[in-house]
Amino acid sequence: MMQNHMCKLVLWLVLALFLSSSRAGVMTREALIRHFPSPLIIAEKDSTLPIWPIFKQNATENELVGYVFESVDMAPIPGFSGIPVNLLIALDPKGTFLDVSVISQHEPVFLDGLGPVPLTQFVSQYHGLSINQNIKIGTRHGDKTSDTYAFIDGVTKATASVRIINQSILASALKVARKKLGFAQTRDPDLIARMKTDVFEAHTVPELLKQDLIRHVVLYNRDIEKQFAGTDGAGLDQDALDHPDAVFIDLYLAYVSIPSVGRNLLQPYSWKKLTGRLDTGDHAILAMSTGRYAIMGDDFVRGSVPNRLLLRQDKLPIEIRDLDMDLSLVKNTLIAPDVSIGVFRIISQSGLDPSQALEFSLPVTRSKGVVYPERITRDIVISMQVPARFYHAAQADNKSWQGSWTGRWKELAVLLSALIILSVALIRQRSLTRHEGRFIWFRRVYLLFTLFFVGWYAQGQLSIVNITGLLQAVIAGRNLSFFLYDPMTVILWGFVLISLVVWGRGTFCGWLCPFGALQEFIGKLAKVMRIPQIKIKSGTNAKLKYVKYGVLAGILASLFFSNEITDKLVELEPFKTAITLGFVRSWPYLIYAIGLLIASATVYKFFCRYLCPFGAGLAVLGRVRVFDWLPRRKECGIPCQTCRHRCDYQAIAPGGEIVYADCFQCMDCVVIYESDQKCAPLLLEQKKNRVIPIQSLPVTP
Repeated sequence: MMQNHMCKLVLWLVLALFLSSSRAGVMTREALIRHFPSPLIIAEKDSTLPIWPIFKQNATENELVGYVFESVDMAPIPGFSGIPVNLLIALDPKGTFLDVSVISQHEPVFLDGLGPVPLTQFVSQYHGLSINQNIKIGTRHGDKTSDTYAFIDGVTKATASVRIINQSILASALKVARKKLGFAQTRDPDLIARMKTDVFEAHTVPELLKQDLIRHVVLYNRDIEKQFAGTDGAGLDQDALDHPDAVFIDLYLAYVSIPSVGRNLLQPYSWKKLTGRLDTGDHAILAMSTGRYAIMGDDFVRGSVPNRLLLRQDKLPIEIRDLDMDLSLVKNTLIAPDVSIGVFRIISQSGLDPSQALEFSLPVTRSKGVVYPERITRDIVISMQVPARFYHAAQADNKSWQGSWTGRWKELAVLLSALIILSVALIRQRSLTRHEGRFIWFRRVYLLFTLFFVGWYAQGQLSIVNITGLLQAVIAGRNLSFFLYDPMTVILWGFVLISLVVWGRGTFCGWLCPFGALQEFIGKLAKVMRIPQIKIKSGTNAKLKYVKYGVLAGILASLFFSNEITDKLVELEPFKTAITLGFVRSWPYLIYAIGLLIASATVYKFFCRYLCPFGAGLAVLGRVRVFDWLPRRKECGIPCQTCRHRCDYQAIAPGGEIVYADCFQCMDCVVIYESDQKCAPLLLEQKKNRVIPIQSLPVTP
């Protein structure tokens, strides 16, 4: 009864979330007309991109003023709360911001802290700025806005939020500029190359340098002085005049997110740490430098946009941001030991195309004057080109998210083959379990596949985060296409949803959950090592199993109040620590994940049975199951209790029926059912059918 009430509560919360999403409004033409009144004219929505052209009547014809669009349609970058801030952005045909305003936001600092006014003031600063400028937050003393640079004031105590908002504005505007304003050099900006994540070539660091996979540039003082020759900046650097042969900067640039670069340049621990910080489609550039003008100078702020290294592509600036990570290089790199190292992330929403040349620039500035000094800047341009063998060329079927699928077709083929094998095994369960030894080895091998391939290799661990992310997107009225960028997750979800109807929640929890497989192996190993096992009493077990439903209800309820709370609650799942990041995480998360695994060594699959909110969600959804597919006999439960006592999940009721909400489909009970040596009814039937032949005594003469 309690379980039914809990399930109804969870279902009600899910329904309420979807109903609330219907009130999550997006801009309509009528709303835009009110925002941009006459004499401006809002045309019909573009058929190829979710933007509205803005016109102004000029004599007898309408003159294009610009385009207006929402940032969540172009670059839905999650904010500090986990939900993207939705901004209304208007851009003129030359790439100048006509207007930036806030439609909706869930940033805690602008809701309960500072209030919305500082955010409104912050975004208003973009008016009149151009996407051709390198826009940076936080004006430095003496810096002035120019054709190349623009500086805007940040918001105290809201550094993280305004940084993400700035990324959203720039990434959204870049997409429209490439698509509609001709900034993509006549190519389709949605047709971009995709990195090959499965290609690795073993190289030494000298070989990487020789092949220009690590770009090495040395500039001396005399080289910089030549850049300022004939300008007001000439002769202003006395140190350069006194020591013309001294090194100004010794710079190494590496496209370190390419496996053949990163894995050969970084220690294994650092490579794993780096990839754990990058989302699908992100890029990372490693900058190593020494000299007077080191990239990570004394004034550099970790986690910020560098002032001494800029990136442009298609003549447009692309933001690079320090990941604030300490990385270790492999030994014998032949790179200066005192080199300063910084790794910079380029988010996928920026639209960077790895097949096109990357233009890095080092802006060198000299000041002339004392009171109001004139600043003269020269850009030292360094180009980098990724070899074609490391990326999938842009093709019609590589457009947008489709590229993620074609780039991982081998992994997907393996996964689909494994899912077909599992389906056949579940359909023909009685044939498979008729030979106990064969079944045991089949299950062990499949769980090893789940743990190592699905989990650690292909990163296909399904999680409650998939559900909360979906609901957050629905509530915010965002396009859900971003889920398609992870094909492994999409295919697994498709299979799991089908299996919920056919077999129930146990198909995933018992066969396809990497963390569940890890727990099961630890539990079996503990038995082999004779570690004492704790058998939870039936009454206590009946109470403990409802904890996971409470955790699920709490996570879903938190979506109504604060996504920041939701993001903290979902960490009750150790999946990210143990599977996604492979235990490369800070110690509190490690202690929690390892503690749960230790618990599973004494209480069989402790987390799965009592705490897992994702398992609880599947159990609720699994109530739509149409088949009671595990075989039962009339003697099961009354009087036979063999299967019930041997079920490690305690998923068999005293009456003999299977409690599918608690069943993990290990099929141990089916093995017993098919065994004429373990199944009590079969043994009894054999005894009844046993015939003892009557033989006459031999007659003695």
